Amino acid sequence: MKVEQIYTGCLAQGAYYVESNGEAVVIDPLREVQPYIEKAEKDNAKIKYVLETHFHADFVSGHLDLAKKTGATIVFGPTAKPGFEAQVAEDGEILNVGNIQIKVIHTPGHTMESTCFLLIDENGKETSLFTGDTLFIGDVGRPDLAQKVIADLTQEKLAAHLYDSLHNKIIPLADDIIVYPAHGAGSACGKNMSKETTDTLGNQKKTNYALQPMSKEKFIDEVLDGLMPPPGYFPANVLMNIKGYESIDEVLHKGTQALSPTEFEVAANETDALLLDTRDAQTFAKGFIPNSINIGIDDNFAPWVGTLIPDIKQTILLIADEGREEEIVTRLARVGYDNTIGYLKGGFEAWKNAGKETDTIESISVDELAKRMEENPDLNILDVRKKSEHFSEHVIGSENIALDYINEHIAEVNKDKTYYVHCAGGYRSMIFNSILRARGYDNLIDVQGGFDAIKASGKFKVSDYVCPTTML
Repeated sequence: MKVEQIYTGCLAQGAYYVESNGEAVVIDPLREVQPYIEKAEKDNAKIKYVLETHFHADFVSGHLDLAKKTGATIVFGPTAKPGFEAQVAEDGEILNVGNIQIKVIHTPGHTMESTCFLLIDENGKETSLFTGDTLFIGDVGRPDLAQKVIADLTQEKLAAHLYDSLHNKIIPLADDIIVYPAHGAGSACGKNMSKETTDTLGNQKKTNYALQPMSKEKFIDEVLDGLMPPPGYFPANVLMNIKGYESIDEVLHKGTQALSPTEFEVAANETDALLLDTRDAQTFAKGFIPNSINIGIDDNFAPWVGTLIPDIKQTILLIADEGREEEIVTRLARVGYDNTIGYLKGGFEAWKNAGKETDTIESISVDELAKRMEENPDLNILDVRKKSEHFSEHVIGSENIALDYINEHIAEVNKDKTYYVHCAGGYRSMIFNSILRARGYDNLIDVQGGFDAIKASGKFKVSDYVCPTTML
């Protein structure tokens, strides 16, 4: 028997491959399915089942393509109503895979169809629990998402279901069972997940706040306390996972069309395409196509795309480092952005060499910022970190507009003011600056290295209380 966790850091997502005696299952697969197929081929195994713990909100699962390419049966838990052929299993149903068994355990709460899969080994011992978004390491799934797509549900009702699922289905299981969740720290599907991606159930019973003895009423209060609004793309991803979607092969074919600078310019003018530049922030600052938006590929790319591009059907044209175009189209498709129509062949250098118009964003060091503040102590410092980060520590006198909510609060930035913009390390501030630059804000200056560099320099007054000029 083989159990393998396939963890994708940029989505903080865990998929699983389980194999026994020539048969395999894949649990909560990502959109690109070829790696799972190759694993099975290496093991001389046939993928028998694709198990879905629930209809995911934070990514588009690969269940349809994987089933089509392998003949595997897609399995959901009770109450699921997929818009395609799938097995809706009963609570307690046993799935046979080689010499092992997988027991279906219906655990509504995160969503109503949420289901855990209990692995029973060749000797009949219960060894592993694939918990999806029902139980994380250090947390449980947020119970406010399904109410967005299912009528008559409230987050309080879902939290009550989750309490019952945990106490009646999960806590009674053996302490030595290994918990394999669908997400870890960084995912928006919970609020306080651990950086660890597995643990024993016994240790979770001791350390996870949601598994401690408490009344249902207190549990509901605890689980709902402190929840931030989910990213805007979540409901669209849920519907794609329920209803179906275009094959990843078609998405890649369409999105990896190489366009010359002239073809790229024509496509940009003839469509309503968003120009998405995925290069490093400082490289982008030195030169970019006017009105393009910078979201760097080498960070939490897909979640930021989903947070900041409101329309999941938005047509996209890419400017990327050469050789990374297919990776970028794939990562966009993971969160349902399937309408990339091509990329700039030769990247930004080809555009520049063709004599096309370019733009830049001023980006200064922390030392330069300190020098300018000595000359003018009233400089406008704009912190685009999350509100909680600003609460913790910030430059005295700085304003705070979180990048997460820029689409709703852009009017709070005064076009006539010059702002020195920082985040934690420089990634988010360039996204912020590029979005506003594309909307006609020309007086934004980026601070390299962000708050980390500001604090390390020792040249600025840093406060740990909330500045009264905090906007969001």
